[in-house]
Amino acid sequence: MFSESDGYERFMGRWSRRLAPLFVTFAGVTKSDRVLDVGSGTGALAAAAAAIESVQVTGIEPSAAYVRYAREHVRGRFEVGDALSLPFPDAAFDRTLSMLVLNFVPDPAAALQQMIRVTRPGGVVAAAVWDYGDGMRMLRTFWDAAVALDPDAAWRDERHMPLCTRGSLADLWRAHGLHDIHEQPLTIEMAFASFDDYWQPFLCGQGPAGGYVYSLGESRQQALESKLREHLGNTGFTLEARVWAVRSVVT
Repeated sequence: MFSESDGYERFMGRWSRRLAPLFVTFAGVTKSDRVLDVGSGTGALAAAAAAIESVQVTGIEPSAAYVRYAREHVRGRFEVGDALSLPFPDAAFDRTLSMLVLNFVPDPAAALQQMIRVTRPGGVVAAAVWDYGDGMRMLRTFWDAAVALDPDAAWRDERHMPLCTRGSLADLWRAHGLHDIHEQPLTIEMAFASFDDYWQPFLCGQGPAGGYVYSLGESRQQALESKLREHLGNTGFTLEARVWAVRSVVT
């Protein structure tokens, strides 16, 4: 049985680690910046930022298990805390970033307001969310198969998640009075050595997709596995994944 943090690493961590350097570049992190990672998870984004000379990284994350993992593997300061009530003073950071998190926060608008508050004037607030509807092929392939077998699962499909379409993050940024907003798709690829390399991480129960697999009985789980295997094959393959990323300078 995998721990919460190990399960996340197997399921989404490898995607996060590949995406993080692109997002750090998009957000313009530079030498000696003070960076806040909101929803830091197991530390993929923090690690990419910390790789830049003299960058000081702070991560805030509600999962104590993820915080422990990040403390053991990444250079930086990591705390258990809530994106809706960031425990930092005003204007404490040069760049406040959030990767693959805001659509899971109960009140993204309140979280963004907190991100703006803790960022100095002239600093940058940036976020990225998977394009679940079309661009994140690992999950799009999964949900298309799941809903084909079980139409009642359609409401679970992550295509219905907030902030995951072109313009959604930019609209949120605009609603909070931010200007000079820049939105851009960031795309990565993930190579899978085999079908099992793709399928096994879903069994860790992580995220909406993993939670759905975990909820299935053995026969329905096997049926879903078979349908996906039929579509993807048994040998190696590559899937593309896209996020929508947005950034703006705080005035």
